[in-house]
Amino acid sequence: MKSGTVWICTVAVLAGIVIGFVGGAFRWCLQLADRGRVELVDWSHHLPGPGWLVPIAVAAAGATLAALVVRWMPLAAGSGIQHVEAVYRGAARPPGLLLLPAKFVGGVLAIGSGLVLGREGPTVHMGAAIGAQAARYGGLSDPDVRMMQTALGGAGLAVAFNAPIGGALFTIEEATKSVRLKTVLATLCATATAVACARLILGDRPDFLVDPVAPLSTVWIPVFVVFGLITGCLGAFYSRLVLSMLDAVAAVPRIPAVAKASIIGAIVGLMAFVDPHAVGGGDALTQLIVGGGALALPLALGYLAVRVFAGPLSYAAAVPGGLFAPLLAVGALWGVLFVGVLNLLWPNDGHSLAVPMAIVGMAAFFGAVVRAPLTAVVLVIEMTGITALAVPMLAATAAAVLTAELLKSPPIYDSLRERMQPDGNRDTLYSDERRNRGGQ
Repeated sequence: MKSGTVWICTVAVLAGIVIGFVGGAFRWCLQLADRGRVELVDWSHHLPGPGWLVPIAVAAAGATLAALVVRWMPLAAGSGIQHVEAVYRGAARPPGLLLLPAKFVGGVLAIGSGLVLGREGPTVHMGAAIGAQAARYGGLSDPDVRMMQTALGGAGLAVAFNAPIGGALFTIEEATKSVRLKTVLATLCATATAVACARLILGDRPDFLVDPVAPLSTVWIPVFVVFGLITGCLGAFYSRLVLSMLDAVAAVPRIPAVAKASIIGAIVGLMAFVDPHAVGGGDALTQLIVGGGALALPLALGYLAVRVFAGPLSYAAAVPGGLFAPLLAVGALWGVLFVGVLNLLWPNDGHSLAVPMAIVGMAAFFGAVVRAPLTAVVLVIEMTGITALAVPMLAATAAAVLTAELLKSPPIYDSLRERMQPDGNRDTLYSDERRNRGGQ
């Protein structure tokens, strides 16, 4: 077996090329699906008769097909990040290459149909599958195979958000929770290569276009700390809601998993007919907010309430899709809502805080739920290209993570990993489904 550092970096680069192009193609397909969904909803509004049935039928069909993909490949369900972490810890087997088409096709069907899921889950898991297979072909030892799949998972996250440093930090801070030179080198090589290749397909610009933001006066820092403390409470609530929704959907008797996904898809399709911004990963809504678009307080509250509910509901459909991207949209909405309430309670020039608070909210909410504060801060900075908010972002994210810790809310992926079966290839959701079908 080969285990030299140079050879490991070489394998990481070659695997990074593959996930770069695969992940870039995946994002490109999702962009097409997002545009098509918006056009479909607009067309359905002009149809005579019950045009609202069209987006419901399309979303239900997409969720159904994605659930059928999961029936063929159960490991493709959900985010997959918890599986990557379990593999690194030796509690699950590394994924095989069959996971690649399952995550790609299932993810496009599920996320493209409008389910409130993130693109990063499939790209992380696809990267892990590519990394594990490349390590096997490269003759690496079993520990290095597990390490390589984790490093390539970070590269997948980097491709999902065009955030190479954030992807590398994810591997270190969240997936491995350790700093080892071999892992760091493999991750950096894979991430740099993957993002460079993905940019050949998607272009090279931040995910969100934001006008320059002037550094804020230090007198506002206490406001951001208070915002972070409240955000930590919201993050703890969201994490528990995700787990409760998984349990609630799994506990419904005598309804197959595919039918449950169809029903959830239909609900999301109805939401899409009412307002396309209410569904999907949330990039368009986040861009509207951080781009300076005006959002009335009641509308921000409505979007926030819908997406806080729709995200966990969509994840409970057990189809390919992650949690990260919807978290960013919820964080941005919460930032806008906080500033709106602040203006009502304390009339001032707080309107200038709307965009900064939305950007900070993305990092703080992400940090509170995932419990990876450095990854959250760097990811948002790379996605927006804004560095002037680093200090308030650090303060708010630290406060949010501290609050979530004090509330004893475990990191969401720790909770999801604990729900996996001993072989690491299925969540307890599927165990419950099998019991509901009489153990078949």
